[in-house]
Amino acid sequence: MKIPLIFSAIAILIGTSCSAQTMNKKLKYPETKKIAHSDTYFGTVVQDPYRWLEDDQAKDTKDWVQREAAFTKNYFSRIPYREEIKAQLKDIWNYEKIGAPFKEGDFTYFYKNDGLQAQAVLYRTDKNGNTEVFLDPNKFSADGTTSLAGVSFNKKGNLVAYSFSEGGSDWHKIIILDANTKEKIDETIQDVKFSGASWLGEEGFFYGSYDKPKGSELTAKTDSQKVYFHKLGTKQSEDQLIIGGENFKRRYMGIYLSEDERYEFLNAANATNGNELYVKDLKNNTDFIAIQKGYDFNTNVVDTKGDFIYAMTDKDAPNMRLVKFNINSPTVWTDVIPETENVLSVSTGGGYIFAKYMKDALTSVDQFDYDGKLIRTITLPGKGTASGFSGKENDKDLYYSFTNYITPGTTFKFNAESGRSEVFQKPKVKFNPENFVSEQVFYTSKDGTRIPMMINYKKGLKMDGKNPTILYGYGGFNISITPSFSVVNAIWMENGGIYAVPNIRGGGEYGKKWHDAGTKMQKKNVFEDFIAAGEYLQKKGYTSKNFMALSGRSNGGLLVGATMTMRPDLAKVAFPGVGVLDMLRYNKFTAGAGWSYDYGTAEDSKEMFEYLKSYSPVQNVRKGVCYPATMVITSDHDDRVVPAHSFKFAANLQEKQSCNNPVLIRIETNAGHGAGKSTDQIIGENGDLLSFALYEMGIKKLK
Repeated sequence: MKIPLIFSAIAILIGTSCSAQTMNKKLKYPETKKIAHSDTYFGTVVQDPYRWLEDDQAKDTKDWVQREAAFTKNYFSRIPYREEIKAQLKDIWNYEKIGAPFKEGDFTYFYKNDGLQAQAVLYRTDKNGNTEVFLDPNKFSADGTTSLAGVSFNKKGNLVAYSFSEGGSDWHKIIILDANTKEKIDETIQDVKFSGASWLGEEGFFYGSYDKPKGSELTAKTDSQKVYFHKLGTKQSEDQLIIGGENFKRRYMGIYLSEDERYEFLNAANATNGNELYVKDLKNNTDFIAIQKGYDFNTNVVDTKGDFIYAMTDKDAPNMRLVKFNINSPTVWTDVIPETENVLSVSTGGGYIFAKYMKDALTSVDQFDYDGKLIRTITLPGKGTASGFSGKENDKDLYYSFTNYITPGTTFKFNAESGRSEVFQKPKVKFNPENFVSEQVFYTSKDGTRIPMMINYKKGLKMDGKNPTILYGYGGFNISITPSFSVVNAIWMENGGIYAVPNIRGGGEYGKKWHDAGTKMQKKNVFEDFIAAGEYLQKKGYTSKNFMALSGRSNGGLLVGATMTMRPDLAKVAFPGVGVLDMLRYNKFTAGAGWSYDYGTAEDSKEMFEYLKSYSPVQNVRKGVCYPATMVITSDHDDRVVPAHSFKFAANLQEKQSCNNPVLIRIETNAGHGAGKSTDQIIGENGDLLSFALYEMGIKKLK
């Protein structure tokens, strides 16, 4: 989840002669004890004196967290404009947000947040135009930290299973309702993880779970997913195990049905890249038929038409292609939309296929029929990111959204037959795109690779090297960072800030080759790409070291942690958020072992261990080095990237920091990896990030 920094809606005075570093007295951090502990990898001994911080249930760890939280709170109290910034944030955030509608049964559903509600509310409208609240997550908990994680209707739309997350945890619960009456009709399903509900008619649904961990539910390894079938009217203890366990051990699995409910698909994987695919023909009562075994490729079903199954695959197509095969000869694949030089993703709706191509991280869309015949190229409002174009086969109208860094996300209604688009919902944001520039540049990384970067700022900005700049990155897991609007960034730019996003290797912007170029023994390419982006911005006068902040979350938190330890002189401020920071032990917690495709593990080989150790942020903090002013960010319920990563990194930095640049750790309570945070939590975090960045960049006061 990307939560970028923001800039207040009030003007600033930049005082380079009076930095926060010179104003700070020598900081006395909370005491963090060191307990001798070491591990040996291929004959090399690695010291780990902060290993005790991995035990989130221990009294000592809880005490350390409380003392660090108090220290951070006290440091924030010296920033004179912190509360004022949060007030400005609250004001800009207060606008109505409405999602695209979707039809289920006799109702049309849509999400809406009035402005400052903790969570978006799910509404529905009947055939007579009467609108009512269907689900209000704001009533799930008193503080708004229990969120709606997913909603799944059966084909008729008369039954619904919705999942919710408490405190942002990946462990979910499912509640089953009669969709027409909104009455609960079954017991709550517990311990659901990395899964929704996939209905089989009105009989029940499939869902995924893991055996209850021994010890802490927030840190213990979850290594083997199981798929169950819950039959309505029965107890969860009676649910049938469909697949999983010792006879079919996989880390991630899911069963889902085709729209016509003829086919049952099983997707299975051991990592975040590569999958197996199996299909049952329910019409002919077959067993699971293997479509793809092994983990060399990614192949996922898109739709079905009679005996034909349509799937997206990177097999023999690093940039993806759409194929079809007959259920009676599943090994014979025929191209429907062949691979091109641009990365392909597809969606379906209204009886058509929509091909979304990505060229230099920007979207174009073509509409095809199911024989692969081009119907039309869809004209988009500009250069940016288009998403949507999906629905049921009989839907006449589909919806899509368009956005970029200076265009608020607008929803369009699209008629699949005529190709006509019209604005359906445009948010009323206090922002005029005409006053801003969003330019794409290309720069060269250390090894000569050409990297695109979007740079966004207000027109008339002086390139004098004194512009506060956020350099945001991710670079991993085949995830593409495409342009999207945020009121947070809008305010940053409104007041003279620059927001820059390079599309570094490890992502999916240029297909599988681009992803693989930032994995395992090539992971340092990602960090070098990010460093080169910062150097480009400084060389061209956009900013300078004293006005640059590095920002990233999750894998992006690793990016920031690795960059600041490799090049501590690159930026003034660093925000490693919910980061994977101990690369020798990440695979020991929760679902971490599944990230090995991108990272490799310290147990793989001596060569892999030495490579990981050479950049792992926790192991590369050195005494005598002046690191940037750092705010390490984590959450107490993060069971994706456990807080121990952040705890150990912060402890190392506080111990070894050689200058007065502060090292803080901000620990959000009742929150997880990012999804499901309340509006107050998001505003609070961004307010702290912003005020810390401005203070450390030497800003004296706000006008």
